[in-house]
Amino acid sequence: MVYIMDFLELAKRRYSERFFDSRPIEQERLDRILEAGRVVPTACNYQPQRFYVIRSKEAMGKLKTVTPFHYNAPMVILVCYDANTVWRNPGDRWYRNYNSGEQDASIAATTMMYEAEDLGIHTIWVRGFDSQTVADTFGLPENII
Repeated sequence: MVYIMDFLELAKRRYSERFFDSRPIEQERLDRILEAGRVVPTACNYQPQRFYVIRSKEAMGKLKTVTPFHYNAPMVILVCYDANTVWRNPGDRWYRNYNSGEQDASIAATTMMYEAEDLGIHTIWVRGFDSQTVADTFGLPENII
């Protein structure tokens, strides 16, 4: 099932959903969403973005302990980046420790959200959590931000 529309129409249609139903996302559509995030252009094409699909009852229970902003979504994609894989700008005198991780992960998240919207799946971007608590709760390695 493929929906095709003008990008500006898609951008105008996309919004932050806060009322999700409990229907699961079909694997075929989830695969397309993840693929959209995988193929995005990143700094020097290093591809540091990492995705964790949270959808089991146990994992969703853990998620609900780290943020109140889950809106009873049937699943969540935790978008991260690998700090060992990011592009770094050694010539930046102002921001000496600059790396592309947040930008690359943000590009991937945004692209996945537009792909989801194109597939008829509404999304919301949430940043209301403590990163260390999320890492601890889901057992993420130190290099995954």
